[in-house]
Amino acid sequence: MRTSARGRPVATSHAAIEQAAFTLFTERGFASTTLDDIARATGVGRRTLFRYFESKNDIPWGRFDLTLAGFRELLAGQPRDLPLHEAVHRAVVAFNRFPGDARPSHRDRMRLILTTPELEAHSVLRYADWRAVIAEYVAERTGTAPGDLRPQLVAHVSLALAMTAYEAWLSDADAELEDLLDRSMAALRDHLGAASS
Repeated sequence: MRTSARGRPVATSHAAIEQAAFTLFTERGFASTTLDDIARATGVGRRTLFRYFESKNDIPWGRFDLTLAGFRELLAGQPRDLPLHEAVHRAVVAFNRFPGDARPSHRDRMRLILTTPELEAHSVLRYADWRAVIAEYVAERTGTAPGDLRPQLVAHVSLALAMTAYEAWLSDADAELEDLLDRSMAALRDHLGAASS
């Protein structure tokens, strides 16, 4: 374990853990990489990892709580005179903009999340969290409850449209994610139609 001049363990970061983990996932596969492996590669103890991520399954999702907080801000910042479908459309596209120099890359992150069987059950929980953000926004805009039919419909359809764009993006190295999301999310108006507010 790395130590400082005073003999204390050197602090790590979410980013350092993610980078070390993704290197191991690429070399060994997700299922064959243990938390002990990641701890060794990061230079910290296993217990320290749990201060940053609750489980190995959480590492591919990064700091998802913060990204969802940002998603809420994007939705709340949409002009109130925008039709509902357009507000959700714009926020989803903006939410999925990531810097090209991100490490691990957004493409590597999403490929791991979407193609790793061991992550499927955990991903269902994360998708539910993502849908809840949209449902809350739609409920607020329409004077309904988040669990009502319309907010849930918009949330589920939005996730399906985004996932369709991601699958197309991962299958084509030359594709632009933002363009695919923009085109996919445009279908939302067909689901909301003239009833959008």
